[in-house]
Amino acid sequence: MVLVIVASCNEPETVVTNIVYPDGTVLRRIEMKSLENKFEVSDLQVPFDSTWTITDSLEINTEGDTIWVKRAEKLFSNVEEINRAYLSDSGANKDIKRHAEFRKKFRWFNTGYRFSEIIDKKMSYGYPVKNFLSEDELKWFYSPASLIDEKLNGADSLSFRAFNDTVDKKIEKWYLKNLVSEWIGEFTRLTGDAGEEGMSLEALKQKEDEFAAILEKNSEHFDSLWAEGTLLREFLGDANALRYKTEADSAAERAADHFWVSFKDYTSRTIMPGKLTETNGFVDSSGLLLWPVRSDFFLTEQYEMYSESKVLNKWAWVISGLFVIFTVIGVIIRKKGKG
Repeated sequence: MVLVIVASCNEPETVVTNIVYPDGTVLRRIEMKSLENKFEVSDLQVPFDSTWTITDSLEINTEGDTIWVKRAEKLFSNVEEINRAYLSDSGANKDIKRHAEFRKKFRWFNTGYRFSEIIDKKMSYGYPVKNFLSEDELKWFYSPASLIDEKLNGADSLSFRAFNDTVDKKIEKWYLKNLVSEWIGEFTRLTGDAGEEGMSLEALKQKEDEFAAILEKNSEHFDSLWAEGTLLREFLGDANALRYKTEADSAAERAADHFWVSFKDYTSRTIMPGKLTETNGFVDSSGLLLWPVRSDFFLTEQYEMYSESKVLNKWAWVISGLFVIFTVIGVIIRKKGKG
């Protein structure tokens, strides 16, 4: 955790804005801010290159610090072009699979639009975080850091801090359960779901809570206890721990690789055509739609940031109105003719 915190100090504060147009083109803007004039490729959360319009500037923040700002902008002809940029990404988040989707639906009186960005999950055997958190706790978990900080330092801060501590403890249990589940899944995949007593996937899954409690109890000395085989013997028994040590070690490495996601956070914004009708994003103080993008969000589930909108088809209303008027006139003329 210390290494993660130290590394994050060098991350530029990044905001990605997608301006979606009715024809499916997307104007993509990236704004990066840093205390140092260092925007290395390895630091970039979202890919851009020399084909973008790039500008550099200096700003002074409220604390009087000099902030280096890099802005990049490019009009993409469609989401497929954005997805190709993700596939060729060589930046900080190149190992994370992301893609954008755009859909347009004509409904005569209005046209509906849907734009989303989707990040694939990292763990194969993990549990959804909603299994561990209440509805209010889930909303807190997915909230932007700025909103959480505002509540933790504002009115009724003691209540919010206690609530935040509760969420943190539940998240820790979620982490442990995921690690154990991922290890069991990878281990039984490598051993072929061994038919021996206590070694099947079903038998090991029944001991997940027990394994998680053992991990929590021995977390400070996990590395040494695992290397000595102490933890594995508690999990599998003496004979199986010795027989399947190689598979157990390989499964542990794979579970750790899936859990410890190398990812640099950023914020995503979207501006849709017409009137917004549905979204799972947040509205910030400036009225813009945003999503925080953090590795926890796509650890065990696909993370989709979507927004839907509609635009009234004025010509359809005009045509429909004229049709009604002409129909009424026709009826009146017919009645007069019969009279």
